[in-house]
Amino acid sequence: MKRPTLRYGVATSAFQVEGAPEADGRGPSTWDEFCARPGAIRDGSDARTACDSYHRFDEDLLQLVDLGVDAYRFSIAWPRVQPTGRGLVNTRGLDYYDGVVDGLLLEGIEPFPTLFHWDLPLPLEEAGGWSARDTALRFVDYAVAVVDRLGDRVSTWATLNEPWCTALLGWASGVFPPGRREPARAWDCAHHLLLGHALGAAAVRAARPGSEVGLVVNLTTVRREQDGDPCAVDVVDAWQNRLWLDALGKGSYPEVLGEPAALRDGDLATIRGSVDWLGINYYTPFRIGAPSEEPAGVGQDVDAYPGAPPFSFRPRGPLTTMGWEVDPQGLVDTLQETAARLPGVPLRVTENGGAFDDDADRVGYLSSHLAALEACDVTVLDYFAWSLLDNFEWAEGWTQRFGLVAVDRTTLQRRPKPSFAWYAEHIAAQRGP
Repeated sequence: MKRPTLRYGVATSAFQVEGAPEADGRGPSTWDEFCARPGAIRDGSDARTACDSYHRFDEDLLQLVDLGVDAYRFSIAWPRVQPTGRGLVNTRGLDYYDGVVDGLLLEGIEPFPTLFHWDLPLPLEEAGGWSARDTALRFVDYAVAVVDRLGDRVSTWATLNEPWCTALLGWASGVFPPGRREPARAWDCAHHLLLGHALGAAAVRAARPGSEVGLVVNLTTVRREQDGDPCAVDVVDAWQNRLWLDALGKGSYPEVLGEPAALRDGDLATIRGSVDWLGINYYTPFRIGAPSEEPAGVGQDVDAYPGAPPFSFRPRGPLTTMGWEVDPQGLVDTLQETAARLPGVPLRVTENGGAFDDDADRVGYLSSHLAALEACDVTVLDYFAWSLLDNFEWAEGWTQRFGLVAVDRTTLQRRPKPSFAWYAEHIAAQRGP
C-alpha cells in the first residue's frame, strides 16, 4: 500500500497570539487571571496584546501563503465563544473564527482547529475547573456551538491540546493555572479532560457526521540513566504517555497510578476508542536519573509526577533555550512506541520546534527532525512546526522564541526569519516540480 504523502503545516494557539482579551464580548480566562499574579510569569509580562493576531490575522495569513503550508493549526478561545463557559453563545467571538476559516480556505490552506488550548473561562475555573466533572459537560456544549458555526467548512477537529499540562502542571506542580499542588485533584483533572474529550468528540460527530476528531497529547520517549530508578521511569512514563494511550486504546489506566477518585462506571468505556486520529507534540526526550541539583528543562518538574520515587531529569546537550535536549531520534522512538500502543490509529505530529536565540540552531532543529520523520517507518499524516510567530510562551512570558516569524513587541511588525525561508523551501522541494 502506498504511503500517504506527508502534509506540512504550522501551528499557533489563541492565547499566545490573539491578544484583545476584552474585544467583542470575550470573557476572562484562567490564564488572564494567572498572568496577573505576582511572580507567576517569569518576566512579569502578560498576553494582553500578544501578537495582536485578533486584529492582524490578514498579515498572518500572508505569512502562511508565503510559507506555502498545506494546513494551519490554530485554537479557538472558549472565552470568546462562551464568556462564562456556559449558556448563550457570543456570536461576535465566532465571527472572528469565521473570518479565519474563510481566509484560509480562500488561499487553499486547510483550517485545523483545536477547541481547547488551555484558556479555560475563568468562571469555570473558579467552580473547580477540570477537577469538576461539570467542566467536561460544559466542554461538550461549547464544542457543539463551535461546530454548528464552522463545521460546514471544517472537517478535522482536535478537542484538547496537551491535557497533561492542564492537569499535572496546573494541579500537581502548580506552575500553570490554577497554581495548585493537589496531586489527587490533578488525577481527577486528567480523567475529566479525557472524559470531556470523549464526550465532546462524540457530540462533534453527531452534529456533523463525517467529522474526524482527535486528541493532541505531548508524548515523549522516557529513558533511564545508569543511576536512574526503574520505578521512577515507570511512573514518569505512566503519567506522560501511558495514561492517555492506555485509556484511549484499552479503556484502562496504568496500574502503577491506581485510579482517580473521579472515575465512574462507564467512563473508561466512553474514552476507549474515542479518537479518529492522535496528535503528538514532541520536543525532547526525557532522561531519568538519581536525584540531582542539576537544572532540568522548563516544565520538567519532578512534582508533576505524583507517586514517583526521588529522581531528576538529566537532559544532555545540545539544549534549546528551554533547557530541552535536541534529539530527533526521540521523535522516531515516540512515534514507534505510540503506533505500537494504538495500532491502526492515524498519527499526526501536531507540534515540533525549538526555542533558540540563534535562528541557525532552529533551522538545524527543524531539518534534523524532519529528516528523521521523513525516513521513519511509521506513517504520519501531517507535520506542524511550532510556531508561526514568536509569541507569549505561557509561564516563560516573552523570554522564549519558537517562531519562524519575529514579532516586534512595540510595533507588532512581522519579520520572517531564515528558518521561515528554509521551511518554505523544504515544503516546496517535497512537492517536487
